[in-house]
Amino acid sequence: MRIGVIGGGAAGFFSAIAAKENYPDADVIIFERSRRVLSKVKVSGGGRCNVTNGCTSIPELCEAYPRGGRSLKKVFHVFSTSDTMKWFKSRGVPLVIQDDNCVFPVSQDSQSIIDCFLKECQRLGVKIKTQAGVSSIKECSNGFELNFVNDTHKAEYFNKVIVTTGGSPRAAGLEWLKSLGHKIEQPVPSLFTFNMPNEKVTKLMGVVVEKAMVAIQGTKLKAEGPLLITHWGMSGPAILKLSAFGARLINDMNYNFKFQVNWCNEQRSDNVLNTLQSIVRQSPNKVLANVKPYGLSERLWLFLLEKCDLSSRKKWGELGKKGLNKLTNILINDEYTVKGSSRFREEFVTCGGVSLKSIQISTMESKVCKNLYFAGEVLDIDAITGGYNLQAAWSTAYVAGQLK
Repeated sequence: MRIGVIGGGAAGFFSAIAAKENYPDADVIIFERSRRVLSKVKVSGGGRCNVTNGCTSIPELCEAYPRGGRSLKKVFHVFSTSDTMKWFKSRGVPLVIQDDNCVFPVSQDSQSIIDCFLKECQRLGVKIKTQAGVSSIKECSNGFELNFVNDTHKAEYFNKVIVTTGGSPRAAGLEWLKSLGHKIEQPVPSLFTFNMPNEKVTKLMGVVVEKAMVAIQGTKLKAEGPLLITHWGMSGPAILKLSAFGARLINDMNYNFKFQVNWCNEQRSDNVLNTLQSIVRQSPNKVLANVKPYGLSERLWLFLLEKCDLSSRKKWGELGKKGLNKLTNILINDEYTVKGSSRFREEFVTCGGVSLKSIQISTMESKVCKNLYFAGEVLDIDAITGGYNLQAAWSTAYVAGQLK
């Protein structure tokens, strides 16, 4: 039997290794269009590779996926986050679970993961061909004919094929799969930072708020978590989570919208007002600049005071009802404008791809082409940050590699 794997990324290697382990006599070949394999794995997690998440509750795990979570429930029962950790550890890659539940190799170097895959391929006899981009796939009597972009690379025939080409930024990049009868969900960016070219808050570049809440005006979209102010706008887990769950809606808005920031992670305005009134009672003669509520940094606190027209030299006891209301409002309902899409990171994730309606989730086999399988980001599956996207790649690739 000949098994072709199209795409030399995380899902491609994982599915090829699984296929070879299940069918040791099969001829398994990975085809990668570029010169290098596993390029996204290399930069994942800032070069450390966030291989998975420490969450072991499958229902909780599925909540991290704006698209595909329900379908992945079946897949995670077959290959879970615990299975991922066992898989790497058993192959000589010790892992560490951080306080935030993100899982990294102890080496803190993505090269450890890459070396592991290359070593496994060599041990099992999985072949790797680079600069071998597939231009089309045709069904034939005993399987499939793969044709390549480079004319010098002759067509090859396989009994079974696994597609792991990753996310495509444009629908045109998935036309070759659509032509086979697969439904394609329009690709749009997910997991991106907010571009705020007209907001003065960018002068606070580098300021981090550990617990913030963000919400897009006119929608039910909300997220919470650490927030980072950058020289172009805002980033951090809270913003990335909001962009993931709002990927399609934000795209429909053409990346022009208003959003609120709750700097103190307190939803009730009366609780915030009570906290501020407590400061007034305890420190009436201290100036605003010297008493910072909710552990806010000095730079952010002074910025917020200036934004709501309150002098940093004013005493807390002189605020009055109007001043207290101003502070309460800006702490829980600060407003900013996003204008235009941001520059996407190298790790940028795509929302969209091959619709799960075209896939038999229990096997990852195409519903329209027998013996054609899918795994990884080419599917309409994506998640928030924290190792969840790679976990989806490992799990779908493991199931696809069973070739059932």
